[in-house]
Amino acid sequence: MQAYKLNATIDESGHLIIDEPLNIAPGTVEVIILQPVPFLENSTETSTKSQPNKPRRKSKVKAFEGLFENAPPVPADFDPDEARWEALKEKHNL
Repeated sequence: MQAYKLNATIDESGHLIIDEPLNIAPGTVEVIILQPVPFLENSTETSTKSQPNKPRRKSKVKAFEGLFENAPPVPADFDPDEARWEALKEKHNL
């Protein structure tokens, strides 16, 4: 299967509108929709208040002991490979 990445919009009635012409052969395709999720700055404050006995993240390096305590939680849909690829694209102007 060949993958294509393009921009699209979902209108008010829920229809998918592709913002650019496609130069691919006609036929059946499979569509996967990835929607960005806005980051909530107060999410760590509310989660800390709702979980007073939150387990501490341990580190073998003394210098990093308190670093992870105030770090925001990782989103459930976080893809480390996608994050690496985005960082490489940005670094090398791809």
